[in-house]
Amino acid sequence: MRVTTKGRYAVRAVLTLTATEQSRPVSIRQLAAAESLSPEFLEQIFYRLRKAGIIKSTRGPGGGFMLNREPESISVKDIFDAVGEEISLSPCSSDSEPDFVCERESQCLAHLMWLAAAAHIRDYFSKITIAEILKDMAKGVPLPV
Repeated sequence: MRVTTKGRYAVRAVLTLTATEQSRPVSIRQLAAAESLSPEFLEQIFYRLRKAGIIKSTRGPGGGFMLNREPESISVKDIFDAVGEEISLSPCSSDSEPDFVCERESQCLAHLMWLAAAAHIRDYFSKITIAEILKDMAKGVPLPV
C-alpha cells in the first residue's frame, strides 16, 4: 500500500486546520504556509473535503475553512475516502478496480490473505481520529498498532 501525496497532504491539512482553528475560519494561504504546501493543490483537496462534509468554508473577508464535524468523529479513513485515496494492497483487493479480473482468483492461495490484509488496514485507519492523533502528538506518544 502506498498513500499518495494527495492523501498525505489531506491528513496533514486537516490536522493543521484542527490544531490552529479557534472560532474563526483559517485561510488556504495560512494552512499552505504552515505545512509548506501548494495553495492550489490544497484548494483541490479542500474542495473534496468540503464536498464530503468534513470541512466547511466561509467566503469574503475573514473567510476560510473550519471543521464541519468534531475532531473525534473524523477518522483518517474518512479523509482518505473524501479525497479518493484508496486503501488496498493488490489489484484483487482494490475497490477502485472493479473491472480487474484475476484469472487465478479461484486457485490463488493468497487471494483471501490480500482481502483480509486490506480489510485490517481499512479498519485501522477507520479507528484513528484526528482528535486522537493531536492528543497523542501533544503527549509525544506514538499511535497504537
